[in-house]
Parts: sequence; structure tokens; C-alpha cells
Amino acid sequence: MNAAPSPIRIEDPSDTRIAAFMSIKERDLTGRQGRFIAEGTVVLRMLAAAHRSGCGVAAEAILLLENRLAGLAELLVQFPFDVPVFVADARVFDAIAGFNMHRGVLALGRSDTMPRRDALLAALPANSLVLAACGISNHDNMGSLFRNAAAFGVDAVLMDASSCDPMYRKSIRVSVGSVLTLPFAREGTAAELIGRLQAAGFAIWGLSPRGEIDVAEIPPAPRTALLVGTEGEGLPEAILSAVRTARIRQRSGLDSLNVAMAAGIALHQVASANGRI
Repeated sequence: MNAAPSPIRIEDPSDTRIAAFMSIKERDLTGRQGRFIAEGTVVLRMLAAAHRSGCGVAAEAILLLENRLAGLAELLVQFPFDVPVFVADARVFDAIAGFNMHRGVLALGRSDTMPRRDALLAALPANSLVLAACGISNHDNMGSLFRNAAAFGVDAVLMDASSCDPMYRKSIRVSVGSVLTLPFAREGTAAELIGRLQAAGFAIWGLSPRGEIDVAEIPPAPRTALLVGTEGEGLPEAILSAVRTARIRQRSGLDSLNVAMAAGIALHQVASANGRI
């Protein structure tokens, strides 16, 4: 295990060494040289695990409220020695972050070496469970989808390009860091994604309130992909007509479940049927 680096005290919020942490409430690092911001102790622990695994996610720097330093000593040694640890008092920390709901733990990471969709598909094992998403626009829902995917043994999350970026700060936080450790790719159209999954031998099931069978009746298969659509409208007819569909039984009078909730119920059913949990 590495020795923890000596913390670097920050006295001035405008210190250029912590420029990437400035005003993260008003802006997000997504799309800026593959960088992202992670918040909280649990997410920091997941970042450490991702960094060690060599999955394409790495830490660049850590910023802590000074009174959090001692309690995180055992976690900090899990990062390489060359990842700097900055500390600041509450006044300076709040001025850097731009808000005071950060729990005193922030990390700067990058994800610029993650595999593309086709490479990720090619590397999946013979028995695989994939969560596929089309048009997800809400970052809370995206984070919840990843949290559910991790809980039920999903091997990869694949999204079309119209879905929001899961490396957005809020998505990472809601996923409790699962975004950092679960393989994913976001590119292309929904039709292209379905075509790639079919070519890779996946049985694809689209979730819809009008699905042809109940999710409990989805048969076990070596490779299964569960497909969810955008909030509100769900999967478009063109997509539903190209795949098998399944529904979740519920009481009448409600249009549909939240997409993350529906995915969690269906993933639990599919994972159970395939002996993954």
C-alpha cells in the first residue's frame, strides 16, 4: 500500500493548483479533456477502486476540508503517491467549490481512456447482462440507473448519444460512485445500439407499459439486454417494433413508473432468473 502524500494547504481560493475545482456548482467538467468531479467519501472510495483496476478512470487530485483529513487517512493511501491532496478550511473550501453542500470531500478525475462501445461489447463474457438506455436526459435518473445496474450484476451499461453524460457530477453522486466502476459507453443512435447488441447475440427486451409479456416471464438467456427509454415518452414505436417487449404489472390509474425504478424491478427479475444474484 502507498504512503499518503503530505497534504498541501490552500490559503487562497484563486490558487492555480486547484483551478479545476473552482465554482463546480455553476459548471461541470464533463467534456473538458475527459475530466469529472467526484463528491463524498463513498464516491472517493469508488474512485480509488477504479484507479487501481485500470479501467480507464483515474484520479488527478483530491481536495478536502481540513477536518476531514484525519478520518480519510486509510482511504488516501489507496491512491498513487503522485495524486496531490489539497486541504483548506471551511471559508476557503466554500469559496473554491461555490457552495457548502459538498461534504468536504471532492476529487478531480479523468476518464479519457475508457473503451468504445464495440470494444466493450467484444470484451463481454459469454454470459452477460447489459442495461441499454435511449434518450435518458435526467442526471438523477442516469445515476440511479447505474446504481441499480451495479446492484444486480450488470456487466455494462450502453447508451445512445442522445442520453446525458453519466460522468456529470450529480450522476456520479446519485450512483454512489457506480459510474466510476461499471463499464459503459455512450455513442451512436438507438437503432445502431440495438443492431450491435443483436449482432453480439443478445436477447433484447424493451421495457414498456404495453409490453407483450410480464417481466417475470422473460426467459433466461446467456446474453440478455434490458432496454429502457426516455423519461415520459419511453421507447419510440420504431424501437419497440424491433425488439421483444416486457411490462411491469401495476395498479391501474398510473401512467408508468420512473425509468430508474422500472429498470431496477426488471433487472432484479432478469438477474434472478439468470442466477446472477
